[in-house]
Amino acid sequence: MKLEQGQIWQQGEQYFRIVKWARMSIEYKVMKDLASKEGSVHQVTKKEFCRLLKGAVLVQPEKAAADTLEILIEEA
Repeated sequence: MKLEQGQIWQQGEQYFRIVKWARMSIEYKVMKDLASKEGSVHQVTKKEFCRLLKGAVLVQPEKAAADTLEILIEEA
């Protein structure tokens, strides 16, 4: 699995966005809703993060942007 800064992973109803990617650690944000971008930030080792993502699906950037746009349009 190739991790990159800015990736969004979905596991169930939670989203994990990689905020800061470093050689030995990952800083990520856990969110319930992609549109609001509200959540808590955590820092773990890469190994711990990979274990956390077991079974998660990488959200394609186009899909994440389209979902956010759709939600914003509905709210307007």
